[in-house]
Amino acid sequence: MRKHTTRPKLPTITWTNKKCRQSPVTPINLILLSLFAILVYLRLKPSTPATLPRAPPPTVFRTFTPPELFPYNGLNGMPVYLAVRGRVFDVTSGRNFYGPGGPYANFAGRDASRGLACGSFDEDMLTKDLDGPLDTLQDLGAEQMEAMKGWEERFEEKYLVVGKLVAVESKDTEEAKAKQ
Repeated sequence: MRKHTTRPKLPTITWTNKKCRQSPVTPINLILLSLFAILVYLRLKPSTPATLPRAPPPTVFRTFTPPELFPYNGLNGMPVYLAVRGRVFDVTSGRNFYGPGGPYANFAGRDASRGLACGSFDEDMLTKDLDGPLDTLQDLGAEQMEAMKGWEERFEEKYLVVGKLVAVESKDTEEAKAKQ
């Protein structure tokens, strides 16, 4: 017969083992450390390079008449311009306000001086005859003129001045003088 020998028992490591509980290197700690490392990496990794917006085409300061300004209303891919006190502003970057469907859309491609001064967005605030004389705004009160100047200052801060607005007859006179 064979003699049955018992092997010495090796200590088993269990969660209840005191040494295992005291060690900082436990499976749960390794998992948490790995998750933390992944989160730090994702947070600090360089993002894909941002594509810079295409530079707008250069704008040449020019003289507009009301009929020449009218097409600049944001339709058909055109930029959005509006005039205040004879100065034409490129408000294309504010297309959601001044472009088609925006709250100030009726001012696009037009002289917005009277409407801004009166705080009215009605169509009757706009010059009806584009070939007629410009609105002189002489009937506006001091408070309305101040409101219009405030709007003009806001436009100066935010938007580029791309031209000046003149009456049709004055541009015709200027062109005739230039030809002589």
